[in-house]
Amino acid sequence: MQIVTDSAADLTPAMLQELQVHAVPLSIHLDGKNYQSGIDLQPAEFYHLLENTESFPTTSQPAAGDFAALYRQLAQTDPDILSIHISSGLSGTLNTARAGAEMVPEAHVTFFDSMTLSSPLGWMVQAAAHAVQLNWSKERIIAQLEQMQPRTQGLFTLKTLKYLIHGGRISHMKGLVASMLNIKPIIGPEKIKGMYESFAQEITWKRALNRIPEIVAQMFPEGQALRVQLLHGDDMEGVEFLREAINKKFKCQFDPVNVVAPVLGAHTGPTVVGMGVGDPAVFSGLF
Repeated sequence: MQIVTDSAADLTPAMLQELQVHAVPLSIHLDGKNYQSGIDLQPAEFYHLLENTESFPTTSQPAAGDFAALYRQLAQTDPDILSIHISSGLSGTLNTARAGAEMVPEAHVTFFDSMTLSSPLGWMVQAAAHAVQLNWSKERIIAQLEQMQPRTQGLFTLKTLKYLIHGGRISHMKGLVASMLNIKPIIGPEKIKGMYESFAQEITWKRALNRIPEIVAQMFPEGQALRVQLLHGDDMEGVEFLREAINKKFKCQFDPVNVVAPVLGAHTGPTVVGMGVGDPAVFSGLF
């Protein structure tokens, strides 16, 4: 069985190669140029471009034909494919993947809607890839992913809402009011429709960063072990502040700090700081 995902999984090219996972990139358009996230535009370069332009980036999901081409290629060696994607509540990528699979009847594609993005999605992809190496059945892998969904969460905050407003991830009116009041929201995908939800709002940057571990403590018992990956656009100071805050409440097992993928950062901008958190029990035997 082969694993397919998209660039919203926040996995580096080296990680994808090591896992033997195939990722279809989402596209970014900025200053009249088109880029493929993670292929011809890496995070450091992207945030440098953002900080030196007055323009806003836009993103687009892959075409159905892009998925069809990959499924067709993979089916030549193994037609059994598991395709794991960014939440359908945040992107139409899953729908185009389904349309692409319909063009390739020789491929037997099973789809999984992660209902999330970034680290929690990446962890699901990694778990599936490791399970394939252990010869797990597709049914067992999907059951494992379903267990991971409620036991992982991504949360982030940002200093400016202008990218979320421009990208349509929050309404213009709500965003305008929040910006005028200098509100710093704590945002993450909810578990029912996989859409962004505001979990809390604070009036200063450091209060917002301190609030994130408090929200995590509403999801997991304070003091338990947690798998944590700290995330940012271009703000290592915020990352270290958040590391200290989460360490006060949980026994953290930290993944390497990750710079948010361009296709996600296009909607959050360089000031985004956050984390993926998960119950280590759902990763047992796969990491």
